[in-house]
Amino acid sequence: MINEKSLITLAKNAKKTAHHLAQLTTTEKNMALRTMAKHLRSAAADILAVNAKDISEAKQNGRSDSFIERLTLTPERVEAMANGLEQVATLPDIIGQTDSQWLTDTDLQISKVRVPLGVIGIIYESRPNVTTDASALAFKSGNAVILRGGKETIHSNTEIVQVLQAALKEVNLPITAINYIDNPDRELAKQFMQLNEYVDCLIPRGSAGLIQNVIQQATIPTIETGTGNNHLYIHKDADIEKALAILENAKTQRVSVCNAIETLLVDKEIAEEFLSLAAPLLAKYHVKIHADNIASNYFQNSIAITPDDDATEYLDYELAIRVVEDVNTAIEHIMTYSTHHTETIVTENYSTARLFTQAIDSAVVMVNASSRFSDGEQFGFGGEIGISTQKLHARGPMGLAALTSYKYIVLGDGQTRD
Repeated sequence: MINEKSLITLAKNAKKTAHHLAQLTTTEKNMALRTMAKHLRSAAADILAVNAKDISEAKQNGRSDSFIERLTLTPERVEAMANGLEQVATLPDIIGQTDSQWLTDTDLQISKVRVPLGVIGIIYESRPNVTTDASALAFKSGNAVILRGGKETIHSNTEIVQVLQAALKEVNLPITAINYIDNPDRELAKQFMQLNEYVDCLIPRGSAGLIQNVIQQATIPTIETGTGNNHLYIHKDADIEKALAILENAKTQRVSVCNAIETLLVDKEIAEEFLSLAAPLLAKYHVKIHADNIASNYFQNSIAITPDDDATEYLDYELAIRVVEDVNTAIEHIMTYSTHHTETIVTENYSTARLFTQAIDSAVVMVNASSRFSDGEQFGFGGEIGISTQKLHARGPMGLAALTSYKYIVLGDGQTRD
C-alpha cells in the first residue's frame, strides 16, 4: 500500500515516464491501448469478483442504491470499458499536431505544436470505469497518469490498474505510465494534491464536496469538473412528444450521473398540458417531486419546493419542478442556480432557442436533445477525462485536446534582432 514516502517515488517515476511517453509513436500507443482492451476482457471475471466485494462493503456501510449503482460493474460495463480503450486507439493522434504556422517579416518560421501536459492526477470517487477512461485518454495524449479513486471502489480500481499495467508490460512500455494510489488516507490525498514538482495538472471527478475539497487544498493547477445541477426548460412552443421523451431520458435513464437533469422548468402557458402528462411518466419511475404551488397540483404526494432544492444535485430519483412565466424568467432562474454544466431547452421556436443558447453561460447548451448526450464519448471524443465547468484551458467534455498544451517551434537561418 502506498505511503507518504512511496508516493514521492511514484510521482518521480511518473514524471520520468512522461518524458518517454511524449516521444511514443502513434502506432506504439494504439498497440498498447488495444492490448489493454484484450487484457481487460480476459480479466473480466476477476474484475467482477473484486467489484462484488466493493458492492458488498458499500451495502454493509448503508450506501444508497444510486451510489451502489455508480460503483457496480457488469459484464456489459466491462465490455464497454474495453470498447472505450479500442475507440481511443482509433482517434487521431493530437501530439505533434501543428495548430498554426506562419512566417514573420524577419523570415522566422513559427509553428504552434501540440504537446502533452506531462503528469496528470485524477481524483475520483465511485465509478471504476473512470479508471480506464482516464488511463486511455492520458496515455493516448502522451501523459503519465496518477489515479486516486474512492475507498468504496479500491478493490475494483486496484485490479483494473494491474490489468492495464500488465498490458503495458506485454508491449514493453513502462507500467509507470499508469499509477494508482491504493491508500484512501485523506492526509496522503492532501500530499498528492500538493506535489507541484511532479504533477502538472489535477482533475477531480465526483461530488461537489470532493471537487471543492480539491480546489481548496490543491496547489497543483486544477481543472474544476462535474457538479451537474442541470435544468430542462419546456418552452411554450415545445413539441410535447419530444419534451416528454427528453424528460424521461434526461431524468430517469441513469440518475447517478452528472449529466442527468435535476430541475424541470415549464412555461406557465403550457404547464397544464405538459405536467398532466409528465406526472404519470415520472410516477412510473417513483421519482420524488419537489414542486412549486402550481406544479404541485399535478403530482400526488409532492414536497413543497425550497431554495435549497433549486441548488441541489440529487443524483437520485428526485426532481425539482417550477412553473415559470416565460423564457426570460427561465434564463434568470438557471443562471442563478446553474453549476454551468449542461442546460437544455425544448422548443420549436428558432428565435427562442437562439436567445437561450446565447444567454445561458454553461459548458454545454442543448436544444431539443437530452442532457445525457453531454458526454465525451457521445461527442466523438472517445470517452472523457471529465466535464469541465470552468473556462480556463478546457471547457465541457474533455477529450484528448484538453490534455495537451502547446509549444512554439521557431526556425531561423542565423537571424539576429536589431
